[in-house]
Amino acid sequence: MPHLTIEYSANLDGRVDLDALCAALLETVLETGLFEVGAVRVRALRADHYAIADRLPENAFVDLSFRIGKGRSADEKKRAGEAIFATASSLLAPLFETPHFALSLEIREIDAELSWKKNAIHPRLRGK
Repeated sequence: MPHLTIEYSANLDGRVDLDALCAALLETVLETGLFEVGAVRVRALRADHYAIADRLPENAFVDLSFRIGKGRSADEKKRAGEAIFATASSLLAPLFETPHFALSLEIREIDAELSWKKNAIHPRLRGK
């Protein structure tokens, strides 16, 4: 149940190819070998209202929130986080050429007792 949410400031519209970012991050998550293909979701959500640092209008952000189920070691989570952050950093590198961009990533574990799911994609991808 890995869900990667990309929250970004609206002033990045036209400056970031969000489809390419989503696709690259999905591929990176799968390349870790820690997650089943039918479970991975990557989505981008635009923040229309925000205030960043000293409130300069050119200030921008991308915040990555990676929610995963329990069952992976600290090393596995760290490896996944480093891979995701490296991919995002690489694709967003031009934004770091100015002093107005911030990138962050946090991994959160989901409590299985408080999480409900129904997935018709798994059986199809598992060949059942």
